[in-house]
Amino acid sequence: MRRLFFILMIIPLLFTCKSRPEIIDSIDAPLVYVVEIEPEPEEIPGIEILEPKFSIISIVILQADLVVTEFETTLRVENPNVFAVELSRIEYELFGNGSLWVEGSAKNIFVIPAESANDTKFKFEMNFINMDRRLLNDVIAMRQINYRFKGNARVQPEIPNVMAFTANYDISGLSDVNRR
Repeated sequence: MRRLFFILMIIPLLFTCKSRPEIIDSIDAPLVYVVEIEPEPEEIPGIEILEPKFSIISIVILQADLVVTEFETTLRVENPNVFAVELSRIEYELFGNGSLWVEGSAKNIFVIPAESANDTKFKFEMNFINMDRRLLNDVIAMRQINYRFKGNARVQPEIPNVMAFTANYDISGLSDVNRR
């Protein structure tokens, strides 16, 4: 019985003997925050890394139905650099006359040679049920559509030891709506 009593008395002492954390009571103690930041294009002596330029070439109707219409958007990406760059991922939102048409992403897009451009096509369907009637009328009449295309792309310069970076884009303008 004494042994059990002794063990029961020691257990609380073991838990209370923990050392307490040291409290720094100084105003000069620096606060440390860890923040993950997307890397900026690196500077290499003698070489300037420029972000690609994005533009919409066309918006084409592939199949028009009363409710759902299939579109194809052609995006041109220009590489102003003296070296090739690879677009490994692109995220986008496409608006027509102020209404969100589609949002999405694509991976492993293409390599753009130095001081050159490449086009890529995005196919999507749009449901006119929740859209403004004027937008449907503009599409049916093949009038120009006021578009906005925004998002970001992951760009990998094809230079050894240079990290990929994110290029943001936000372009807008007028596009003809053509039937293929």
